Amino acid sequence: MPEPTPSGAPVDRFQGGADDVLDLIGAFPLAWVAPRHPGSAELATLLPLLAQVDADGRLVSLLGHMARRNPLHAALEAAPAAMILFTGPQAYVSPGLVSTKTWAPTWNYAQVRIEAEIQFRPDLGHEALDRLTRTMDADHQTGWSPRDVGDRYDAMEQAIIAFEAKVTKLSARFKLGQDESEQTLGEILARHPDPVLTHWMLRMNKSRLGD
Repeated sequence: MPEPTPSGAPVDRFQGGADDVLDLIGAFPLAWVAPRHPGSAELATLLPLLAQVDADGRLVSLLGHMARRNPLHAALEAAPAAMILFTGPQAYVSPGLVSTKTWAPTWNYAQVRIEAEIQFRPDLGHEALDRLTRTMDADHQTGWSPRDVGDRYDAMEQAIIAFEAKVTKLSARFKLGQDESEQTLGEILARHPDPVLTHWMLRMNKSRLGD
C-alpha cells in the first residue's frame, strides 16, 4: 500500500527518481522496442539505446539505430509510436536467505517503460554509431572507432538508420526490497549471490540503511 505524503497524496516506494532511471538506462542499455500499433508486437526488437537529456538533466529522448531491413523500421515509419522497455537488475530471492520462517520468496527487479514517438534521422548515422561505441567501450579504453573497419564503413553505415525516440510518457518500477523489514533486508543483502542486485538494493534503500 503506498504511503501517504503530508499532503495526503500516495507515494509509490518502488517508483524511483529521475537519476535512478537515467542510471538504469546507462547500466542496462539493451531495450525492447516495439510498435504500439495493434497486431505488431511480433516486430519487437532488442536495441541498445542512449539517453539524451535537456539542460536540466531530464530525460527527453533516446538515441539508437537499427538495420534498415528490419521490419520494425517500416512499421515505425508508417506509425511512429513505440513502446520501449528497459530491464535492469533482477533475480530470485530465496527464503533460504532469510531467518524468518514465515517469509515467502520473491523476485526483485527494476524496469523502465517508455512511450515514445520515433523520428528516423539518416543524418545521425555516424553520430549514433560513434556515441554508442564510445559509451560501450569506455571501460576497455581501446580508442577504437567505427571508421577503424576501413573500406567497409560506408556500406555498414548505409545498412543502418539512426533514430531518436522522443519520450512522451515514462513509468518506472524498482522493486528492490523497499517493503522488507530492516532485518530481512540486511539478511538478503548479506547473503544474496548477485552483487549487481544487491548494489541496486542498497541504492534504493539507502535512506533506511544510512551509511
